[in-house]
Amino acid sequence: MKYSVTKNGKATILTLESRKLDSTLTPELKAEFLVLCKPKVATKLIVDMGQVEFCDSSGLSALLIADRAMREHGGKVHLVAVHKKVLDLMKISQLDRVFTINGKLADALSA
Repeated sequence: MKYSVTKNGKATILTLESRKLDSTLTPELKAEFLVLCKPKVATKLIVDMGQVEFCDSSGLSALLIADRAMREHGGKVHLVAVHKKVLDLMKISQLDRVFTINGKLADALSA
């Protein structure tokens, strides 16, 4: 899976560099989330989904793992630049209520 990780203060930014977030990519992503979501690593995890045009249930599951891991130590997951099709899936599954969804990276950083 292609992604990049950068630090910005207490925020960690994971930029997904793939058009699809599906079962072929999520095992590696879940493992990366478990590393990034440790208490002393970050208090805010920002997942930039600007390039992701498709997401299936395993992709949503990976995002939920990150959310649960961050909540365990008072952290939060922000999703940025979510494509309309992916956002529609999140709304249907009511996950738009779980995640903070921002249009721009700057909004997530300042939240």
